[in-house]
Amino acid sequence: MPGTEKKPTYDEAFWEQLWSKTLREQGDKVAQRPPNASLVSIASSLTPGRALDAGCGHGAETLWLAAHGWSVTAVDFSASALTKGRALADAIGADVAARIDWQQGDLATWPVPRGHFDLVLCIFVHIAGSVPDFVRRMAEAVAPNGTLLLVGYRPNDNAPTGSPVPSQTQVSLEEARSALEPKSWQIVMSEERPRTHGPAGVDAIIVARRQLT
Repeated sequence: MPGTEKKPTYDEAFWEQLWSKTLREQGDKVAQRPPNASLVSIASSLTPGRALDAGCGHGAETLWLAAHGWSVTAVDFSASALTKGRALADAIGADVAARIDWQQGDLATWPVPRGHFDLVLCIFVHIAGSVPDFVRRMAEAVAPNGTLLLVGYRPNDNAPTGSPVPSQTQVSLEEARSALEPKSWQIVMSEERPRTHGPAGVDAIIVARRQLT
């Protein structure tokens, strides 16, 4: 019927199809995408350690972290995106490639190592299910005194017709803060900023540090 479009499933097949098409048609452009500015700003003030890039895509943030001395576990649904990331890492150099462990997986079921990472980042990831539950799941991976960085789309009325962003569920400031126990977490940043790249809208940015216990 007119006006009734099938909603995306956002499952493994969806993301693999999307990444395969994007890399086939715009592979060079994708390779030139810079890392997220919030990640660069936050991580530049941290001592390199172990990082989890949850929902890494082709690895723009992973590659930046590895190039700056971090050991990175990079997890994504799409095998094509991970293959692209590996190729980009190899092109940068063996020292960078050796610092990255690329893993294909669903963040909803991927076995999260508790308290293992000094930095956990989750940038523009569609969340299937409860946002607070997802935030708590990602937070479990952060080591004491480690940092959690979450960035989510907050689409507005100016988003272009057909953009996939409005139909996605992403982190919000309110839900992220509600998921982090105040006694265990210090909220370093919780704000919305106008998006400078991609679909029109604003980004919800949450930075939290796990307290020493």
